[in-house]
Amino acid sequence: MASYRYERDIKEEDIRPLKERQYTRRERWNNWWDYNLKWVILGAIVVGFVGYCFIGQYFFTVHPDYNVAVVAPYYLPEDTVEALQRELAAFGEDLNEDGEVVVTVNVYTLDYSENDDAYMTMAGTTRLAADVQGSLSSIYILYDPANFEESTGALRYLDGSLPQGDSDDDWWNMVYRWTDCPVLTGLDLGSYGPDATQSNTGDSQEYMSSFYVGFRGAWNSASAESIAPGEPMWEQLTAGAVSTAAEEP
Repeated sequence: MASYRYERDIKEEDIRPLKERQYTRRERWNNWWDYNLKWVILGAIVVGFVGYCFIGQYFFTVHPDYNVAVVAPYYLPEDTVEALQRELAAFGEDLNEDGEVVVTVNVYTLDYSENDDAYMTMAGTTRLAADVQGSLSSIYILYDPANFEESTGALRYLDGSLPQGDSDDDWWNMVYRWTDCPVLTGLDLGSYGPDATQSNTGDSQEYMSSFYVGFRGAWNSASAESIAPGEPMWEQLTAGAVSTAAEEP
């Protein structure tokens, strides 16, 4: 019987193993790019995004040297906030050594009255609680210091001592009126105009005259370390102040 090879008319060169082709370096490089280009592009996008976030966070984001909290039942005019940040920076130091002194004024809208907006109160309470618990701010500018202290118990006495747990009813010993402080009333805050949150115009110093200022108390070492940098600024801002907070408006 004839073999399958001869029946199919298969020649010897047809079954001889093909010699493996040797690709040039350029061909191997082109083949690699054909198969992996999409992964290279995807990787570049991921690396670029991570790099952008890192660079933006650490090099182009302004990191404040000081945080000052304002607690009020309404938003402060933007012009007033900007003026406060600019003027307060003159009493600070470049703590993070980035070449400039930056004060961030964080406004927490919180109305302690019974006619408050429930949503705004919830949002303001949440943000303020994070500030207090994290010891973010050392200086507080308050519209309603009595209810603030009753709610948070965060302030210390003006002489630097800490109140007892049931001492929130003598809040007037923990704050100065804005108008008690010659340095604060001497700040050049200019005027404010209409913005996204209000449509009025007026004098920023007159606007701030209904506020009080107080300093956060520290009941543990972590809080004490966080608020310590704000102490020199507080001493400068309240220099020469005599509290009239206990007197009737």
